[in-house]
Parts: sequence; structure tokens; C-alpha cells
Amino acid sequence: MKKLHYAGLVVLTLIFGLLSLQIDTSLSLTNQWLLIRSPELAESFTDIFFVHSQLPRLSITILVGAMLGLVGSLMQQLTQNSLTSPLTLGTSSGAWLALVIVNIWFVDWVADYGALAAMVGALLAFGLIVMITGIRNMTGLPLVVSGMVVNILLGSIATTLVILNAQFAQNVFMWGAGDLAQYGWGWFNWLLPRVSIAIIILLLAPRILTLLRLGQEGATARGLAVLPAFSLLMIMGIWLVSASITAVGVISFIGLLTPNIARALGARTPREELITSLLLGASLLLITDSLSMLLGQWLEEVIPSGVTAAAIGAPALIWFSRRKLKAQDQLNISLAPNNAKLSPLLIISLVGLFVAGLVTYTFVELNSQSWQWAIPGQYQWQLRWPRIVTALFSGIALAVAGTLLQRILYNPLASPDILGVSSGATFALIITSLFVGSSMLAFHWGVALAGSLAVLALLLLLGKRHNFSPASVILTGIALTALLEALVQFFLAKGSADSYKILLWLAGSTYRVTGPQALSLALFVTALAVVAFGLSRWLTLISISRDFANARGLKAEHANIVLLVIVALMCAIVTSTMGPISFVGLVAPHMAMLLGAQKAKYQLAVGGLIGATLMLWADWLGQVILYPTQIAAGTLVAIIGGCYFLLLMTINRLK
Repeated sequence: MKKLHYAGLVVLTLIFGLLSLQIDTSLSLTNQWLLIRSPELAESFTDIFFVHSQLPRLSITILVGAMLGLVGSLMQQLTQNSLTSPLTLGTSSGAWLALVIVNIWFVDWVADYGALAAMVGALLAFGLIVMITGIRNMTGLPLVVSGMVVNILLGSIATTLVILNAQFAQNVFMWGAGDLAQYGWGWFNWLLPRVSIAIIILLLAPRILTLLRLGQEGATARGLAVLPAFSLLMIMGIWLVSASITAVGVISFIGLLTPNIARALGARTPREELITSLLLGASLLLITDSLSMLLGQWLEEVIPSGVTAAAIGAPALIWFSRRKLKAQDQLNISLAPNNAKLSPLLIISLVGLFVAGLVTYTFVELNSQSWQWAIPGQYQWQLRWPRIVTALFSGIALAVAGTLLQRILYNPLASPDILGVSSGATFALIITSLFVGSSMLAFHWGVALAGSLAVLALLLLLGKRHNFSPASVILTGIALTALLEALVQFFLAKGSADSYKILLWLAGSTYRVTGPQALSLALFVTALAVVAFGLSRWLTLISISRDFANARGLKAEHANIVLLVIVALMCAIVTSTMGPISFVGLVAPHMAMLLGAQKAKYQLAVGGLIGATLMLWADWLGQVILYPTQIAAGTLVAIIGGCYFLLLMTINRLK
């Protein structure tokens, strides 16, 4: 029965492969078969295109899909977590960052050492996650959240490098979108020997994985050195992912979906799951690539396969998040104890740091590598004050939005960027840019509001089943964020004049914000913040429980809608003004809570102050760290916030 099962999957893969060959050719099946057997007979352009483009594309698609499916199954069985994959472990972003570095500074090494560099980056990302969660606790929500944070952090660093070295990094745009198009057999011949290690995995892994199912003590009692075996198999899997990414770019979700589908089809033993996932991975990527080619013909546009994979995989991940959650998936993360008391000295210190940032930004200049204290001239002030206002009020808005979300959803990990609310605004702006064809700056913030509200509505709809549990809500946010990243890479891969502008906007810069835009931002944020403070009693009651709020005469559902609309408005106005900003909405409320701001009103006020201070210093530091080159405030604050968050989680684990 197993052989019949595998044979059926092989036949299915061959059928999908045969169908994919018919998408972009006028050759008959007879001629195709003749060229497959005797490629030297190719004479016409159609023949040559079939032999040197279509067949290599089919071959590398099958090979990469099989490797991603195999690695997904291996990682999920090693961690005993059905949500583990190169995407959620952060290894894809680590490999991507390493490849960006090699393409910028060591371009001659790409062919010979690209896969090795990608593996080093992937191992670095995996090492960060092990440091955060611990090798014995790589299950449930902590693992997924850690991988998500690592993805954002390393992605921000990669974006910074691309922006600062655009002349050297333009060639990585299509690569980042996951492109399976081939112009010869070079990449397939390069990849095939490097993934031959998969044979060793298929031979060694089943027995090790079978023992690991007994638990660490049971496996050790039967003679298995658990840690070396785990490390060896994980490194081998990361190598396969790294080599695949080097050849075709980042393709998400295949490694996440195929093992879950394999188990749904009845794969029970480790060997069955590995082989079934390998075959399913090849079939699923073939289907994805065929859809990309069909869409490309219909739209008369090159559609990278990574974009289509994300479009299919994001809804699938959301569907998985709606399943009956296991106990390990519902594990929450307590980032730190909340025993501190808010003291006047702390408030004075925060205000002092804020004032110091404001004074430094206004009067301290760096010219010709020398620091000087000077009152800005009229021209300098006209350039400087919109940036100051934008940084301040963006920080306040995201901190208030993060506080509202964390209390409404009873989730300390909720924030506009983690849950995809800011991504919704970004998604709406980019989609509108695609169909309208105008500059992104021309769009009204109402477009961004529609995107934020759509994401919030989706979060509420899908999260209600599990009472807005962290796993369900956060997985939805991860899926939406991954879909956005694929869309962004598609825009950049087009290579149009707007690609670099979009990349700059996505970095979250105050540089291009005008005076009227800054004043509009300040006005809207001030009004919304006043409303949020006025509704702090609602927030306090809902924070206790919805039943308690209803008993006190508050209609909790209506209050939720009002508060979530405030969150959406905050995110929309910030995102449409300066682009998406990560981590401020997560870090600022947490820091406020750590400092003793336990009550809703205090957390809103202290969080807003922290958010404003953080954005102000990040924007100023971004202008002087690599002077005269500038780093966008959004990118720098994402790096600072990501490092802070990872450090906090690591310290919490060690306690």
C-alpha cells in the first residue's frame, strides 16, 4: 500500500510536470518527447527555448520543491511542531541577508561560495532562535514568535544594506521574490550535487526521528545522543534550504504546508512523512510555478513563483491557525515580571531623555565630520521641523495603538506590525499604486485606513473561534506579513523606476515628509490620542474581561470596535505618511509596563512618551551614524527594537 501511495504521488508529479510544459510552447507532445531524448536536435527558437529554458525550469522546480518539502518535514519532526519551517524558523531571512552581503561586497564569491554564505546566515538565524527559546523548548508559540522577530530583524538589516548599496544590489530583487525561470542548465547542474545530502537524510533520519518521538529521556535510554543527532540533522536541513535559496531565491510556505498535508493524507511513520513530503513538495511547487506562468501570460507580466507561493501559502497558514490548537501551540510568552512601581524619578528621567533628544535633534549638527552646536537657519529649520514632528507623533501613535491592541486581545505580543495591521495599510497602498499607476505619496490616508481595517476585521473574524488566543492571532499576522513581503519583492523585481522609491518608502523614512503632511499627522494623532485617553475606562474594564465589562454596563463588543477603529486610524495615518514602522507598537507598551505603568491610562501616557523618544533618537541617529549617508528611522528602530525584544525574551528564559 505504501509503494502504491508513493507511486501515485510520483505519477501525479509527472502529470503536473507534463502540464506545465504545455503552458508556453507550441510544440506537439511528439516533438517534445523527441527533444527530451535528443536535445542536440533543437534548431528553431521554439526548440531551443524548450530545451534550454522550459526543461531546466521544470527540473529545478521539481528538485527545489522536493528539498523544501523534505526539510519542512524534517524540521517539524525534530521540533515536534507542525508550524516549524524555514519561514517560521527565520532561516530563510538569515540566508537571504547573507546572500545580500555577498552580492554587495563579495560578488566574485557568489558562484563558488554563495550556498556556504547562505548556510552561515541561516545557521546564525537558527542560533538566535535556540538562544531565545532553548534547545529543549522549541515547540509552540515561543518558537514561532522568535522566528517571526528574527525574520523582521534580519530583513530590516538586509533592506538597509540594499538601500545603502543600491548600485550593487539591484540584481537581488528578482532573486528575493523567488524566481524559477532558467536560461540554461547551469543552476540545475550546480544545485543537484549539493542537495545529494538528502539521500543521507532519508537513510539516517527515520530511525533518529522515531526515537525522538519517545522523548529525550526515552531516546537517550535507547542509546541515542539526542543533542548531536538533533544538531546534525538540523544542519543538514539548513544546508538544503541554503543551497535552494542560492539557486532560485526565497520561496515561502512549501516547507510549512507539505508535511501537514502529508499527515492529513495518512503518513504516520517518520519515513512515510519524509518521503510523502518530498513528493508533495515537488508537486506543490510545480502547481505554484504553473500558476505563475499562467498569470504572467494573462497579465503580460513576469510573476515570480515566490509571489504565487505566498499567495497560496498565506491563506493556508491562516487555515492552519483555525484548527483545534494543541496545548503547546497555546503557550504564551511572559516577557518579564510586572512588579515595578511607577516612580516620579522614572518619569523625570524619561522626560529628560525626551528633551535631550529634542534638543540634540534641533541644535546638534554634523558637518564635514565635525560636530557643532548651532541654531538652525531658516532653510535648515524648514527641512528639520517636519522630520521632528513626524518622528514624535509616529512614535506616539504606534505606542498608543500597541497598548490598545495588547489590552483588547489580552495578548502581550500584540502590536500593529506583529499582527499585520500596519502591513494591511502598506498592502493597500501598494496595491493601489499597482492599479492606479500613480506615485505612492499621492494617495490619501483613507486607502491605508481601508487596508488596516480589513486586517483587523480578518483578525477578529478568525481569532474569535479561539477567543483571540496568541497562537491564532499571531499566525494570522505572520501569514499576512509574509504575503506582503512577497508582494514587495514582486514590485522591486519589476525593475521599474519606482522600485527604489518603494524600497525607500518601506524603510520608514521621515526624509520626504512635507510640512503640511507633518502637521496633518500631528493633528490626527493628537485627536485620536485624546479620544483613547478619554476611553481609558473602557480599556480598563475590557482588560479585566469582557463579561466583567458587560456587567458594568459597557457593551464590550461595541467598545472593541471603537477601540480597534482607533488602532486602524493610527496605523493608517502613520503608514501613509512615512511608511511601515516595526516594533515601536510592541516595545513601547512593554517598556511602560516594565517601568510600572500598570493602569491603562498610565500605560498609554508612558508608552506614548517612550515611543516618541525612541523614534526621535532613531531618526537623529540614522542621520549621523553613517554621515553623509542616512539610515531610515523605521529601519533603525526595527533593528533596535528587534534586538531589545530578543534580549528580553532570552533573559526571561534564563530566569
